[in-house]
Amino acid sequence: MKYYGGCDSGSTYTKCVILDETGKMAANVTLRSRINSVLSAQDSLNQAIAQVPDLTSPEELSYLVGTGYGRNKVPFADENISEISCHAMGVHTADPSVKAIIDIGGQDVKGIAVDTDGTVLNFAMNDKCAAGTGRFFEAMARAFEMDLTQFSKLSLSAKNVIPITAQCTVFAESEVISLVGEGKPMDEIAAGIELSVAKRCFVMSKKAGAVDKITLTGGCAKNDGLKEAIEKVLKLKVIDLPIDPQLMGALGAAEFARQKGGN
Repeated sequence: MKYYGGCDSGSTYTKCVILDETGKMAANVTLRSRINSVLSAQDSLNQAIAQVPDLTSPEELSYLVGTGYGRNKVPFADENISEISCHAMGVHTADPSVKAIIDIGGQDVKGIAVDTDGTVLNFAMNDKCAAGTGRFFEAMARAFEMDLTQFSKLSLSAKNVIPITAQCTVFAESEVISLVGEGKPMDEIAAGIELSVAKRCFVMSKKAGAVDKITLTGGCAKNDGLKEAIEKVLKLKVIDLPIDPQLMGALGAAEFARQKGGN
């Protein structure tokens, strides 16, 4: 049996997926990224390899593709492919019916339109500001003194929305801290945060060519409050993928590896 790997070296998390020659997922790993991208990639690869009895080293993979923020630092990679292409291929592999993606990463937000073969038709990217990214949500969760899982569900109970006017992550965090200090309902503040991010996704959804449905990838796709806000603002159905949305970049990289290494 041959095996193919994809390593998504992100700014916040490093993910690794191994597929067998039939396309079945044999291993997957998600780790918090270290300062050193090489060490992060090594850790994720080694842990993924440990899940496959037939393998003892990343060098035994028939083909390995690196992607993400640190894609040039993935050890033993045969090729590097952009995260935009890999997210498109990952979503296509997970659910071929989905043609529009909003990828919310640690440091940027992307809108991606997917062609019938999993390649990219069009994309838009916001990498000028951290507002609306994973880093932004981490800052907001800190302001609420809770973890991301708790924060992602907080807005679901809100009866009203308290708007967040600041666009910058730093100023938004200060605004949220002030509102919490004033005793404003925390779920309504959270609803305002989710709404502000959903509005930022509007242009991305248009670039992705979304008509009636869209899917989210990246760690922020697990934010239930954000999914609800996006459905309200964009008037689109958010499709849940059958595979962890945070793995889409690594899955797409592994599928590219399978296609290229299998020839």
